[in-house]
Amino acid sequence: MQATPPSAVTAPAKFTRYQTFVAGLLAFLQFAVILDFMIMSPLGALIMPALQITPRQFGLIVSAYAFSAGLSGLLTAGFADRFDRKKLLLFFYTGFVLATLWCGLAPTFEMLLLARVVTGIFGGVIGSVVLAIATDLFAPQLRGRVMGVIQTAFAASQVLGLPMGLYLSNHWNWHAPFIAMTIFGAVGGLVIAWRMQPVADHLRIKQEKSAFMHLLHTVTEPRYLTAFATTALLTTGGFMLMPFGSAFTVHNLGVALERLPTIYLITGLCTIFVGPLVGKAADAWGKLPVFMAGSALTIVMVMVYTHLDTVPFATVVVVNVVMFVGIFARMIPFQALVTSVPDPTQRGSFNAISAATQQLSGGIASLVAGHIVSFGADGKLQHFPVVGYVVAASTVVAAMMAWRVNRGVQLRSAAALGQPALV
Repeated sequence: MQATPPSAVTAPAKFTRYQTFVAGLLAFLQFAVILDFMIMSPLGALIMPALQITPRQFGLIVSAYAFSAGLSGLLTAGFADRFDRKKLLLFFYTGFVLATLWCGLAPTFEMLLLARVVTGIFGGVIGSVVLAIATDLFAPQLRGRVMGVIQTAFAASQVLGLPMGLYLSNHWNWHAPFIAMTIFGAVGGLVIAWRMQPVADHLRIKQEKSAFMHLLHTVTEPRYLTAFATTALLTTGGFMLMPFGSAFTVHNLGVALERLPTIYLITGLCTIFVGPLVGKAADAWGKLPVFMAGSALTIVMVMVYTHLDTVPFATVVVVNVVMFVGIFARMIPFQALVTSVPDPTQRGSFNAISAATQQLSGGIASLVAGHIVSFGADGKLQHFPVVGYVVAASTVVAAMMAWRVNRGVQLRSAAALGQPALV
């Protein structure tokens, strides 16, 4: 008989062996989902001419995934706390892998658009299940570290996924990376089925009879609304910048397409190193201070990045590295902070709605960016600095709202202990 997974309530100050395995597995799942979205950015410079589509149509492909993922998250939120999280994860992950294969086989703009919709339906739920599992199995004092590990998936996708995806697409075509991700993802699904233990402790707590009422009570809880709104704003930056990052780098900064993998490789290696350090800093110094520092750095570097012109290759690399350090330094502490917001019986639905909010706002951001930017007669991407201003403004508002989320968490924690809150 397998040992029961460690309880989040009695978890020690260090990861147990099983928790270490789970953290690595959750990071792998995030890697697969993030890579599936991020690969569209560097492939944009290949897909647009291959399918003879405009930046606006490409923005629609990116946002189609986001919108379908968001709607899927909302539809499944009412049921998210009613099943063993492992079974729920396996169901959506299987659909995600099959839909990724469809993307790799899509011959036209219309088929690729439809394939991205289906991929979003399944992939959009995986992230919320991952966060629910992390919250169930890791105590609050460990969540900064586990989020740091999970978010290294973002960096790993740059170090391993994007360079390999670009290599495959440069030597074959843009379909090849999706076929490779399908094979890689199938192996991960087998590991989940074989080694991961059930995550069903939440089923011992009395649940609401109606899935709809469970969803309604989660989505209308006042203290959750600020967290959802903050998540939406934090999403704006990535979904506005990344879909057009490769086109901007190649056409505006003068970087050859063959050198893009090097940029992603170096940036990813640096963020793999920084991610766990940010998580430890969030646990040691406080999640909000680290978040605020990351927000300030993000604003500065986004403004620098979007205003670059033709510059030396080394400058492009340095700016990308520092910008992603800023993004990580706000992403990781906020995710660790927001895990303390929902009640245990609403973690699945809260994370599902949060993921849906993230995807829907990201879809809107991609569409907006697609309408802001355009290609000029000289082949350069125009109006990209405007995107930078929008991202900077959303970062400022998100920082103010994150302060409110942190204040609410501290008040509830203090009330539970019968102590005054230090806010």
